[in-house]
Amino acid sequence: MQILRAEKHRRMPWKNGGGETTEIAVFPPDAGLGDFEWRVSMARVETDGPFSAFTGIDRTLTILDGAGLVLSIEGRDPITLTDTSEPQAFPADLPTRAELVDGPVTDLNVMTRRGRLAHQVSRRDIDGELDLALLHATNLLFCLRGSLYVGGRDGGIETGPHDAVVLEGDAVRVEGRGTICLIGIDDQVWV
Repeated sequence: MQILRAEKHRRMPWKNGGGETTEIAVFPPDAGLGDFEWRVSMARVETDGPFSAFTGIDRTLTILDGAGLVLSIEGRDPITLTDTSEPQAFPADLPTRAELVDGPVTDLNVMTRRGRLAHQVSRRDIDGELDLALLHATNLLFCLRGSLYVGGRDGGIETGPHDAVVLEGDAVRVEGRGTICLIGIDDQVWV
């Protein structure tokens, strides 16, 4: 397992210049905004406005904190996302706009290059112990809130808010109390 501590995440301007993003992980490791295969990042959204467009990219958005936002994606009915909503997947090259419900939000973005990779994101609350099956070629656990031991208290990695862990193997035990986003990335498109 590899721990990616919150204080080491890289901060950079949004592609459209409208704010700041915090890059948690990217592949290949030296990739920029135009040539990544996959990317996991957080963004603080403080005003209404358009999302950055990423040609050929699929994106999943998860609200981490704040009252939420109304996501308007071209060709779809607007949807209100909150910190209890399921992660929302959409093509990152469609014109997309966000309107804040009541003040700023922080969101988690998972992006993969369409036609080469696919991803899934799920949010789970942990209260005690949970064994997670690792079903994908690349598996990341993002600690949204709380204090968790990944791999168990005996020899595991302690995580706090906004830490991430790149997981290895077929399964992992998570212990403690908190909320995670489990991210799976594969080198094939699911049918």
